[in-house]
Amino acid sequence: MRQENRRLAASGTGLRLEIRQQRLGLRGPLPCPRGTAARPVQRISLGLPATAAGVAAALEQLQRVRLAVEQGTFSWEPWRRRPPAAAAPAVVQAVAEAVAPPEAGELPPALAGFEAAFFADPRRRRRPAGSRSTWSGAYRPYLRRLAAVAATSGTPPAAVDLALLERVLESYPLASRSRQQCGIALGALARHLQLPLPADWSERSGGYGLHVARFRGLPSDGRILELVAAIPNPRWRLAYGLMATYGLRNHEVFFCDLSALASGGDRVLRVLPTSKTGEHQVWPFQPDWVERFGLEGLGEGGAELPRVCTDLRRTTLQQVGRRVAEQFRRYGLPITPYDLRHAWAVRTIHIGLPDTVAARMMGHSVAIHTRTYHHWITRRDQQQAVDTALARLRAS
Repeated sequence: MRQENRRLAASGTGLRLEIRQQRLGLRGPLPCPRGTAARPVQRISLGLPATAAGVAAALEQLQRVRLAVEQGTFSWEPWRRRPPAAAAPAVVQAVAEAVAPPEAGELPPALAGFEAAFFADPRRRRRPAGSRSTWSGAYRPYLRRLAAVAATSGTPPAAVDLALLERVLESYPLASRSRQQCGIALGALARHLQLPLPADWSERSGGYGLHVARFRGLPSDGRILELVAAIPNPRWRLAYGLMATYGLRNHEVFFCDLSALASGGDRVLRVLPTSKTGEHQVWPFQPDWVERFGLEGLGEGGAELPRVCTDLRRTTLQQVGRRVAEQFRRYGLPITPYDLRHAWAVRTIHIGLPDTVAARMMGHSVAIHTRTYHHWITRRDQQQAVDTALARLRAS
């Protein structure tokens, strides 16, 4: 376990594994349960045995917690509900005690064909770095879970059927991002295996979105402008300004063509093909923030972003993004990088930018855009309908 903790430290995450009363848990800076901006060092009991299999399962849980914290979706509620004797989900605990899951990067032979088909897709071959990041973060964990569930139930992975897919899906909490992503990964596997899925599969696996309470916690435009003063390093202030003005993902800050920011440029950024979702263009909202944050210097060569390794032969998009999230925590910012991205999206909804256009700028599908920002899109559409009806009433 010491070796695993050294690897975690080298990767930049503040979370560590620990053993308490022969059971594994997590320890590190986590959001304050009382809802304050502080991130004190806290513990999560996983209830996993201190075995090699338990460590492997604990690392999976740690990565899920880390991702939720970075994206601002972490909640203490699932951990509070668990009785002490079953602090980890039943499936994961059973797996940890019965069978060690495959090593990272490995899948049972029955699922290896799907992995090969994933990377053979011409669309993914055009973006190898983004494809590797997508596979490792959005597909492999759920296929490993499938293999583990199959092993505990005595089902060989070769016998993938609808019942097994449903058991894996139901092992994730309702309305969680992990459940939604699991549904996407298993849906792709089912299509590869030509296995029909029930008509309500998307509905059963969906539910991920910014909860209304999370929306209420998004920073206002004024607050975003205030918080930049808490960043002492001018290079990181520019990175913050790019995310706030253009709604970029953490890693996209370092994979953009910034030449349009120069004097006389149209200020439309081009996110490079090496990013997670490939090349797309982004307009600034608010446009005057280009000057407010001093972003013109990035296009003219008079200013520079932080020195972060972007050689994808030596790093990954996830590691680049992790550096950004870690820097926000280091400066004690009460928001996450994804808060800036979500605030940008909500801003475009308020000004009436079509959802198809906003989704394209954010580098995701219209379906994901609608699901994630459902609350605000619904309110906007209802307000437009009310305004139209009132206009007709006044005219009559």
